[in-house]
Amino acid sequence: MKKAFPRVAVLVPTASQWGRGVVTGIHNYVRKHTPWQIFAEPHSERDKIQVPEGWQGEGIIARVQSLSMASTLEKAGIPVVNISGIRLKKSNFHQVTTDIEAAARIAVEHFLNRGFRNFGYFSLLGLSYVSDQQSAYMRHLKELEFSCAIYTSPAKRGAIADWTLNMDNLAAWLKSLPKPVGIFTWNASSGRQLVHGCQWAGLNVPEEVAILSGANDSLFCEMSHVPISGVAAATETIGHDAAVLLAQLMKGRRPSRSPKLIAPLGVVARQSTDTLAIREKPLADAVRFIREHVDQPIQVQDILDHVPLSRSALERLFVRVLQRTPGEEIRRVHFERAKHLLEQTDMPEPEVAEAAGFGSPEYMVYVFTRQLGVSPIQYRKKVRSR
Repeated sequence: MKKAFPRVAVLVPTASQWGRGVVTGIHNYVRKHTPWQIFAEPHSERDKIQVPEGWQGEGIIARVQSLSMASTLEKAGIPVVNISGIRLKKSNFHQVTTDIEAAARIAVEHFLNRGFRNFGYFSLLGLSYVSDQQSAYMRHLKELEFSCAIYTSPAKRGAIADWTLNMDNLAAWLKSLPKPVGIFTWNASSGRQLVHGCQWAGLNVPEEVAILSGANDSLFCEMSHVPISGVAAATETIGHDAAVLLAQLMKGRRPSRSPKLIAPLGVVARQSTDTLAIREKPLADAVRFIREHVDQPIQVQDILDHVPLSRSALERLFVRVLQRTPGEEIRRVHFERAKHLLEQTDMPEPEVAEAAGFGSPEYMVYVFTRQLGVSPIQYRKKVRSR
């Protein structure tokens, strides 16, 4: 009798963009390698997701979100790969999940690159993964000698913000913060509460309060009357690498027990952080000029032709406020633009180089090799293979 393909259960909340991205990553792996019989169904965050009684299979990829779920999966007696970042005592599954430290660092860099020097975090009570993100965010800020104001709110149904939140209290907190301020939060739900709180307090988003969600659910980020910027998790990579790990376990191999942490792809910027929190007008004008000419191979002299400062004064201003020189800022903006185009479009490499202001494909190859150790083509393949 011909041996059947391995039967694999995928227990993730597929109603979310995050969950669908994970399933897509698993599918990408299976499509390129040995076929699996995949068992996955539409599920919301609120569902109790489990394998049906009597189901027999060879492996499970799951968002293990409770001790009871962990116990049930352990009793199944087959390999399990956990893709959740939730900390559970006495749970020892192999794990592939988002690198929360990297996500916090990306959030800090996003605000710093826009000139913010005042910071806040909107937290949800009783959720270990939110607490982990908050701690990582505060830790990165402390390393740079910045403080962070905290507002805590109850959560409903997991990481969903409380719809009955006292808006007077939230508005009072927002008003008390030094402006302009950049506030990081777990997801689009709590980001929406912050947008509402700013409206309640009569504060402008993003000019006075910039808001960044730690998750990039495009539907809910865009649905806010001020579209919310979000940190884009590498969900397809998580799903792909979880499938790789499960395949090894199902073959009887013993890979490392250390969690595999996947850094986010970056920030998808929307209106909620589309501002420059720079008080020095010449510096704000210079940074804006660089961004408006991201598709051109500009030099520092081009900025000096636009901003009424001497070269030495401009250099000192950039270093004092942004901790980098004008030339470094030009290269950073061009590099980030090229990465985005390689990740999100099918533009040929020469067109990417031109659209990102590199002047030549050869120079872009040099920059990518120096910064990342791979060529632009290799970078695109690496991102899209996951």
